[in-house]
Amino acid sequence: MSDYIVRATAADANIRAFAVTSREMVETAREDHMTTPVMTAALGRLLSAGAMMGAMMKGDKDIITLQIQCSGPAKGLTVTADSHGNVKGFAINPQVELPLNAAGKLDVGGALDLGILTVIKDMGLKEPYSGQCELKTGEIAEDLTYYFATSEQVPSSVGLGVLMNKDNTVKCAGGFIVQVMPFIEDEVLNKLEANIQKIQSVTSMLDNGHTPEQMLEQVLEGLDLEITDTMPAQ
Repeated sequence: MSDYIVRATAADANIRAFAVTSREMVETAREDHMTTPVMTAALGRLLSAGAMMGAMMKGDKDIITLQIQCSGPAKGLTVTADSHGNVKGFAINPQVELPLNAAGKLDVGGALDLGILTVIKDMGLKEPYSGQCELKTGEIAEDLTYYFATSEQVPSSVGLGVLMNKDNTVKCAGGFIVQVMPFIEDEVLNKLEANIQKIQSVTSMLDNGHTPEQMLEQVLEGLDLEITDTMPAQ
């Protein structure tokens, strides 16, 4: 199955949601940049997020850039995406090697450590929009959740994951972004929060064969999910 992005709404359009499967995209980046496993995971998460955030843009020529500058050995990452599912990116230091973290996972947070996430949106206006936040964990999904809350004032939940094979190729990759609108009812919000607490990790869902649609069905269970469209990502 080729990579693609799903756009959806739920709870009478009080929630908007995006999900992506991005194995081929991340594997291509791994081959092109010869990234180590931890940097494949870091770049893969940011590429997946960039693809979905590009899909949020309205204009045909809109471009979004996600830039991480950090104090860890990774030094930084840059990803640029358009509104049509096309994405590219690179790591400043693709050759970081680190032991697994305490949870036995690739230590993306250790590779990035402290730093700044900058999001630049070029929507054809005189000046591009730019928002910034500090990295909270360096794990990227939590950092983007924090960015949306602080810079865009949109309460969001971001899940991202990259799972590697034993031979260090990419087994699966993808993620979701769920955002709530300003006047959402408390009971809808509580239901959404309860769903997010109980879902499996993104890598577990993808490894179990979940499509982006099925990921959103879990995240938005009981909230009248409506898939609005899908588009290829590469």
